[in-house]
Amino acid sequence: MEIPYIVTPRKDTGLINSKIAIWLFLASEVMLFGGFFSAYVYLRMGADYPWPERTLPVLPGLINTFVLIGSSVTVVFAWVALKMREWRKFQIYMGITVACAALFMVLKGVEYNVKLHHQAVRLDDYSVIEGHLGYELKEGADKHHPNPDDYEKNHNGHKIEENMIRVKSEKLTFSVNRFYKSWVEEILSEAKHQNVTYILEEDVEAFTKPASSKSEKRQPKILAKKGTELSVELLQSLKKEYLKARAHNGVIRTEALRSEWVIAKKENPGKRGWEVATGVNIDMDAIGHELLTEVASATFVAEGGAELLFKPRNIQEGETSSRLRDDTVITGKLEESPMVFHNVDAIDFQWLVMKAEEKGISPESAIENSWLMKSNKFVRDAWAWHLKRNESRQKELNDRYGFEEGKNGKETDIPKRVLTHKELYRMGWKDFAKMGEETKNVSVGGVDAFKEEFLGPNYKARGEETFPHLSIPREEIRHAAKFSPAWNTYYAIYFTITGLHGLHVIGGALVLAYYLLFGRKMYLENPEWLTNRVEVGGLFWHFVDLIWIFAFPILYLM
Repeated sequence: MEIPYIVTPRKDTGLINSKIAIWLFLASEVMLFGGFFSAYVYLRMGADYPWPERTLPVLPGLINTFVLIGSSVTVVFAWVALKMREWRKFQIYMGITVACAALFMVLKGVEYNVKLHHQAVRLDDYSVIEGHLGYELKEGADKHHPNPDDYEKNHNGHKIEENMIRVKSEKLTFSVNRFYKSWVEEILSEAKHQNVTYILEEDVEAFTKPASSKSEKRQPKILAKKGTELSVELLQSLKKEYLKARAHNGVIRTEALRSEWVIAKKENPGKRGWEVATGVNIDMDAIGHELLTEVASATFVAEGGAELLFKPRNIQEGETSSRLRDDTVITGKLEESPMVFHNVDAIDFQWLVMKAEEKGISPESAIENSWLMKSNKFVRDAWAWHLKRNESRQKELNDRYGFEEGKNGKETDIPKRVLTHKELYRMGWKDFAKMGEETKNVSVGGVDAFKEEFLGPNYKARGEETFPHLSIPREEIRHAAKFSPAWNTYYAIYFTITGLHGLHVIGGALVLAYYLLFGRKMYLENPEWLTNRVEVGGLFWHFVDLIWIFAFPILYLM
């Protein structure tokens, strides 16, 4: 049976089936992306923090814009080539279209990679620092540790890592069901290098067999004796007993609950389940002798304790008690664990100024009293240079645009153009680079400006004088994240829109590549069939291009 209207248009609409289908699909896509763009505008207008403006590098986005526009042109040329029955030209133009799609995704991947390796920190006073953290493994002492000599002595030359949370652990309480084997092994390794042994604090006892009746007395079985050393095997054996008891108890409770439901239904004829539910309760005294002990945790102690290191994302730190993501509780003192930037490439006071103005504090006073200004000479010098530079920039605006006119026609002291909030209170990496060239005579040899637009500043070539190291105490940090959806609403929307658009690019490119690589047979059987399919694929590709034309100025230029 032949499907109608796949080559010949319908007489009532003048369209083939696939063209009607693609227009309906694109209508739903318009509503999808329209919702995203509307949400972006709504959230930006109601933002309670300085919305990032012109934050993304323009050059990669601009190149991708021309790449997609070019691919939209070549897909039309490919369709025209099929209309003219020129298979070789179709292959060339469609090949260029697919290559443009691949180039677009490569550039987008580079952009994502830079974002996801760039660290941002919001301090307790709402100052923002951006740059790159140091994760270099070192032997022996850590120069950022408050007592490097003691640290080297305690670790016996063991490799350590910067930007870790350090806890002097005296007691470890593991969730026997959720403990993460690799973390236990790391804890044991660290303890071994510090000549520390963790031992079980108390006997772990449990009822491992049910009693035949309520009157029968059971004796608990010792699963692990007090003083037993911590090991993965011990925790695994406790987990096995826990899961066994959990499964057994689940069956007992289910049977008891089922019996209670039967009784409740008989006592309440005609009532619905939710009406009966309030009267259904398990008599725990009646089944207590059948239940086994579910040992959920085990606690280990060590005299003096060992200093353990964890990545910030794996631990919720506290002054006396911290918790890992696997619910392991670490009891002990939280030691100094500064966040160390190897390269600071931006300092932003916009949010601090906004909060200060809400409280009636002048921006100048708020900035001068910020932790960064008080604790770091580089920041003070950079801010002094920034203020002088802003004076000259404002003077240029005054000379170019003049001042507002008063009632008598004379100029007032109100400039027609002023610096933006971002220009006034943010210093980016290009500002640091210019300051280094002007005040420190920093050599910029080996710097590829075009490459920097894609990958960010060349820290090695520009030197530490331009992008210094900075150590921030954990207690000063309010929020820290990569330039990911976790950082702020702007990046959440950026990754959502561009990520979803990228999936459309990949899907469209795969369809067009299929026509390129496997369309020869269809072309030989019925050229118009393939032509219609390429036309429909081209309509989707034009839509993908159109979405990017909206996304580029909204996300990159505004």
